[in-house]
Amino acid sequence: MTRADFIVIDTEGKPIISEIAIINSQGNLIYEAYNQEYSDRYAQNYHLVPLKQILLDLLGFSHHKILVCHYAEHDYQIIKNSWQQVGITGQKLQFDCTYLRAKQKFPDLASYSLEYLSNKLNIKVNKRYFDPKQAHAARYDAAFTYELYRYLQQSQPQSSLMNQPNPFSSSRVDNPFQTHPDLASINQEQFQDLTSIITDIKYDPNHQSKGAVVIGEPGTGKTHLMMRLAQELLENNRLLFIRQPNNAETIIYHTYSRILESLVEKVARTNYTQLEYLLAHSFTQLINQQAVPNLTQKDKYIIQNTTNNPLNLYPALGIEGTAKKREYWQHIEKRTTDWWLNTYGAAGYSLEIVKGIIKFCSYSDPRYKRLVTRWLAADTLEPEETAQISLNNWSEETSKEAFSLEAISVLSKLSLLDKPLIIIFDQLEGLGLEHNRNILLNFGEAIKEIFTHVPNSLIILNLFPDRWQQFQGIFDGSIIDRISQHQVILDKLSPDQLKQILEVKTQDLGTSIDKIFSPQELKIITQQNSIRAALNKAYSFYRSRRQFTTTQTPKSETTSELTTSTRLTALEAQVTRLNQLFVSIATAFSSFQAPATQNPDNQTLTNQTRQNTNPEIEPPASPTENNSQQQVIADYLQNKRSQLEAKYDSLQIIDDNDDLGKLKTIVTAFAITNSLETEHLRLGKKKIPEHLVIRTKGTNVCLGFLQISGSNFTHRIKNFNSLVIANPATKFVLWRDARLPAHSGKVGKEEILKLKNAENGNFYHMDRANRINFELVYQLIIDIQNQDLDISLEEALPLVYDYFSEYWLVKLLT
Repeated sequence: MTRADFIVIDTEGKPIISEIAIINSQGNLIYEAYNQEYSDRYAQNYHLVPLKQILLDLLGFSHHKILVCHYAEHDYQIIKNSWQQVGITGQKLQFDCTYLRAKQKFPDLASYSLEYLSNKLNIKVNKRYFDPKQAHAARYDAAFTYELYRYLQQSQPQSSLMNQPNPFSSSRVDNPFQTHPDLASINQEQFQDLTSIITDIKYDPNHQSKGAVVIGEPGTGKTHLMMRLAQELLENNRLLFIRQPNNAETIIYHTYSRILESLVEKVARTNYTQLEYLLAHSFTQLINQQAVPNLTQKDKYIIQNTTNNPLNLYPALGIEGTAKKREYWQHIEKRTTDWWLNTYGAAGYSLEIVKGIIKFCSYSDPRYKRLVTRWLAADTLEPEETAQISLNNWSEETSKEAFSLEAISVLSKLSLLDKPLIIIFDQLEGLGLEHNRNILLNFGEAIKEIFTHVPNSLIILNLFPDRWQQFQGIFDGSIIDRISQHQVILDKLSPDQLKQILEVKTQDLGTSIDKIFSPQELKIITQQNSIRAALNKAYSFYRSRRQFTTTQTPKSETTSELTTSTRLTALEAQVTRLNQLFVSIATAFSSFQAPATQNPDNQTLTNQTRQNTNPEIEPPASPTENNSQQQVIADYLQNKRSQLEAKYDSLQIIDDNDDLGKLKTIVTAFAITNSLETEHLRLGKKKIPEHLVIRTKGTNVCLGFLQISGSNFTHRIKNFNSLVIANPATKFVLWRDARLPAHSGKVGKEEILKLKNAENGNFYHMDRANRINFELVYQLIIDIQNQDLDISLEEALPLVYDYFSEYWLVKLLT
């Protein structure tokens, strides 16, 4: 365990938990709950939760973490008693105790209470000393325990930094729902500009949506600013994050899918998703404003229980599987759909979408939530799946683009009873590339449609200055006018501001940056052009200090501390790897094969490859430069793989068009250094799986995706098999994500067997390892295009070939 792997907890109660607070290693309150058995005492408090759920949440937060407490033995006994109360057994927790640490560091003090130590050591929280009148509230005591723990850690010897994780390893925010150290003074004026626009939308009688372009050079903190919006506003506003679209035909569906993924994200410090927040706030406003006539006893019961906190709607309606819960949710559905019919009518898909949102919120079982999420994504489910959630399947003729626009509109109209939506489009720089021009044009039209049909929303586009100039020359005036109602510009930070950011990053190390870096290094770091560049430079210096045994300070930012023998060894290993790489590229392979360990069907793909036709690829001329690039890519891939592993089991919309767009992006990137051609096949007017034919020298491989279910699956795999028969010289491979249910229909199963038995065809489940490799290659390319990585695709691809030398898709493309 490292000191970054801790959480601070404080429990109140005797003999079992009555309240609990958890603070993370950055000092942020990430969880606070009150045992609902004490609801009379805590009627005004925010988060009433059953004791068992509190304990399950605690176990989730404490996974691979040290639990820091003051009088840890007392907290452990309360937790242990609570486990016994609800029947949880066999759990182990690792504790650290500030009471014992203080006794070791400061022997013979008059007392070691939290109050005495805080006053004795001049410890403050929010610039205030410990107040005994506020003591024994979990949140209050946990905050002072956190500050005491940090104080006690400051005596750590400087040499122990060698065992600490690199605090600068994460230089970018991938999405607003992540948690990174945040310095509120940075870009605070821009943050206030955005929040004021949200306020304007809220009080606008027409609740007309507004646009804002957040403009900043790479690494200046655009997505970080979105993270601050999430951290500050997520309990009041729904924040929806959309990454770069990759398929020109499905821009609005891509937008809605990412919105849906955002809505099923849990709000920090609670056990509820954004979608559950939206429904609870909207429905309680609906009945409180008497938007429905003749309030019933059920209405009055809901009003009584949600007056102080709309989220109390969920525990107030009873336990899963009971008649009470079922009857109340039927009542909520009737009240909401009646109101919707009276207000907006029954045209289109909207009424069914409203019912699906209510159905998602009515379930606490994650299995049913997953099914309803897929249904809300317009996916056709298996018949037994729709029976489980009592929803009707969508028609195969349903237009996902039209459905998606209406679904986004439904969400915005529900938000009229809540607070404005914040819709963020990020990572858009790749759309400016020539091969993405059709995607960019359709994206502009999609934005126009969203402004037209979606009220009560702040729509944000994060862009580089030169990309914004480019987009203004491509989009028509009506799009530009709507998008750029407000322009929020992020400026270059001063050296002092960059130094403050470094201090925030190192706060868990118990030391200052002046003790970590030399004055020369700090000067180099704080003269960088962006936050990301400064953090990357700090990462490099810190890593060198830990990696190499010499203690000499580098004389310049390019000075290496490698000894001569180490340098030669590294160079020899590098040359050997490069020689092996180019030999393998120059060798034609006769078969194209997915690793057998990744194939749950125990099938073997036939590999198809070709000889490298680009004789101009040469090893980099500078070993030192190449070694640095290798390290950048290796570190990036390691961190990104960990993120993808952690996210793999979360609720995600898995879509054929999205996967096809990712495959096209990968192939286009690899075509920079390889001779590749692509095409699409047709079968008259019949619908076939989304696919791409990749043509290399002497090899044709068709890669398809079929993530849909029900009868649509059967129809499309039948048509795919017809293509297999009609194109005997092409190898066909159809992929289905392993997280989706296996197709259960008799005819569909027969078609799968036909495809597997065909000489030139096969069907595979894309398992965890395959999916993560696929996403990893795609994300690397996108991040390079978006300048989140300081390396070109031409420089990166040889390193990618090396890293993914055993991955079947990279073998195929090289």
